[in-house]
Amino acid sequence: MKCRHCDHELTKPFLDLGSAPPSNAYLRTDTLENPEVWLPLKLMVCDACWLAQTLDFTGRENLFDADYAYFSSFSSSWLKHAEQFVAAMRQELALNEHSLVVEVAANDGYLLQYVKAAGIPCLGVEPTTSTANAARAKGIPVIENFFGTNLAQELKANQQSADLTVANNVLAHVPDINDFVAGFSALLKPQGVASFEFPHLLNMVQENQFDTAYHEHYSYLSLHAVQAIFEKNGLQVFDVQEWPTHGGSLRVLAQRSDTGLRNRRDSVAAMLKKESAAGITDVSFYQSAQKQAEKAKFELLEFLLNCKKEEKTVVGYGAAAKGNTLLNFSGIRPDLLTYVVDINVHKQGKYMPGSRIPIFTEAEIAADKPDYLLILPWNLRQEIEGQLSYIRAWGGKFVTAIPKLSIF
Repeated sequence: MKCRHCDHELTKPFLDLGSAPPSNAYLRTDTLENPEVWLPLKLMVCDACWLAQTLDFTGRENLFDADYAYFSSFSSSWLKHAEQFVAAMRQELALNEHSLVVEVAANDGYLLQYVKAAGIPCLGVEPTTSTANAARAKGIPVIENFFGTNLAQELKANQQSADLTVANNVLAHVPDINDFVAGFSALLKPQGVASFEFPHLLNMVQENQFDTAYHEHYSYLSLHAVQAIFEKNGLQVFDVQEWPTHGGSLRVLAQRSDTGLRNRRDSVAAMLKKESAAGITDVSFYQSAQKQAEKAKFELLEFLLNCKKEEKTVVGYGAAAKGNTLLNFSGIRPDLLTYVVDINVHKQGKYMPGSRIPIFTEAEIAADKPDYLLILPWNLRQEIEGQLSYIRAWGGKFVTAIPKLSIF
């Protein structure tokens, strides 16, 4: 395979997590008897542009289908993050009733609802029917399609050029990253701003966040790689910010290369220097990832096996995609993790892909009083610990497996 950005031959391995079904392909009771499609889950890094990427084995239409089950609004901390972003950008860009905000991967309207509430015209682009309908129910107009240069040109021709475009946690999800980024350059007004947020590759490696690897994540992003991709496709980075979301993310602000007037802020050079100092443009930086992932896997398996011997009950919380990566890489099944609880009604009553662990409502926890609760979306640890603090009344404890086993 060649690099999805620069077309350089990929020869440098990053992570090999065996094989797994697509992480959001949750099973229903009536499909349990059917075979699942398991795909290799292998990551490489391009030693020309330093874009880390998953090898392709299936099309995006098979990953982001009409029953896509990830709904952003089920996380209260993420909603707060989105609300604060809208307030900040409204002030910085002087957005008003004459502006247009376009969010690509608008999901269930988690962010655009705050744009709409401020009286600013907005438009969502979202290819998955399930989440697009949820956004429409909030009164948000949504184009149900994948984004790229063709769609951007259509919107521009329809007088829908944007003052602000938003792309949160989607830059990693696109197979043709060049066409995707070029679409933002085409869609922006001359002095418009494009905001992208994505999990930082630096944290993925340094904090052993290997479970953020799954087939829906085509790319794993550093500022070095993103800046190169943007420059090739008509965008210029002028600011970068670090945020704690999703285990540590970057928010990159960009403008059109041909018309943007904003000066590049010191934060850009500082982040590039930080990445270089960590070794992100050196193959050796990526060589520790495999051993770290295997160590976390063995620690979790040892803990679950000991609980089984001691007749201690362990259940999971959060039927997250990252949890599916962890469970399938570790070979964990219902005999070691009885069930997983999730507040997302679109996942309840289904089964985790691969492991086929059932997904229940939170009421199951209070009824069963498990000894341990394994938090699979570890990035929401504080939110979940606060929400489920009642398990301590019967001596229950929380567990996370990333970056290493932690019982608290």
